[in-house]
Amino acid sequence: MLYDAYEMQRSLLAGASTLADIGASWMQNPANPFAYSSMGPIVASALDVFAHASAPRGKPEFGLDRTIVDGREVRVREEIVLRKAFGQLKRFRREGVEGGPRLLIVAPMSGHYATLLRGTVERMLPRHDVYITDWRDAKLVPTDAGRFDLDDYVDYLIAFLEHIGPGAHMLAVCQPSVPCYAAAAVMSADRHPCRPRTLTMMGGPIDTRKAPTAVNTLATQLPFAWFERNVIATVPYTYPGAGRAVYPGFLQLAGFMAMNLGDHLTSHWEMFKHLVDGDGESAEATKRFYEEYRSVCDMTAEFYLQTVDAVFQRHLLPKGAMKHRGRRVDPAAIADVGLLAIEGERDDISGIGQTRAALAIATRLPAREKKYHLARGVGHYGIFNGSKWRERIAPVVEDWIAAHDG
Repeated sequence: MLYDAYEMQRSLLAGASTLADIGASWMQNPANPFAYSSMGPIVASALDVFAHASAPRGKPEFGLDRTIVDGREVRVREEIVLRKAFGQLKRFRREGVEGGPRLLIVAPMSGHYATLLRGTVERMLPRHDVYITDWRDAKLVPTDAGRFDLDDYVDYLIAFLEHIGPGAHMLAVCQPSVPCYAAAAVMSADRHPCRPRTLTMMGGPIDTRKAPTAVNTLATQLPFAWFERNVIATVPYTYPGAGRAVYPGFLQLAGFMAMNLGDHLTSHWEMFKHLVDGDGESAEATKRFYEEYRSVCDMTAEFYLQTVDAVFQRHLLPKGAMKHRGRRVDPAAIADVGLLAIEGERDDISGIGQTRAALAIATRLPAREKKYHLARGVGHYGIFNGSKWRERIAPVVEDWIAAHDG
């Protein structure tokens, strides 16, 4: 019933958004006398903000068709190089450019599409052969494709690294830090030739017992059964994945919005004032951010619940008790994968120390193969997007990869 109620509300808001958009256009039309009144811009701006906030959204595009390599502009072409039921491996091929470290960017499966890392990809493109995990919206995956849980996530990462080939590097943004670390440990234990040369983890929940945030506290204060009963829904018949149990993206988005509701309200108020003042450029910048931020997708119930249990409630990886397909994931197996842990000083999702814990539990890895970087004055989103990422954090990642790239 939860998903059905949401779909009904979404349909109603879609119609209201269209009407508001029409109204805003009419209020700004030179043929409308009211457009010249003092109230005209205010009403038009209010309708514009409402239309944008209530509009339905699908999967965004990366839109990265060019980059600069050695001072010259080159075309970039997106290629899907490996397809699987719950995700695909996408490559950003730089036309006419060969070589460069091969980098697998692992996008979070946490309610947003991989395009949330557009800025991450864009910044790494000039010097790297970039691949990214492009996860599918679970509501679009038919039930006959089977399940997808944390074990499957690790299997997908191994398959993606095998496809890229030996000598690749891996960068995990937030949530995938745990499965990426598990994949590195499993592959290291097997002496797999395609194990990554480096693993960079940015704002990842390796050990959420350290400096717990509101997200971590919620996961530990509520019993596991609460999550099963209250946040899992069934995909309606209107989607290809009808009947699949999922954690809906709209619930994840609601949770993130509620955490910083005041900031989001302020952003929309500022957008309204920019529109009233005729500052369309500033208003468009806010719109672009929320168009991406509010584009959400579902994840399978089994993956979400297993993550809550293993990562946030029982802390299995840092305790050395995590298992993959019944086999213990041993952090000490990592002996030659360069580990870089990056944290944001103002991160309200993954507290300081949670990602750094990855270095401590790799007990057999030499100290020279471990590096920690604390980004001062940076929040969770700023770790992988924005000017601080481009100017202060990305160079640290580039230097670490370059130092290990044969």
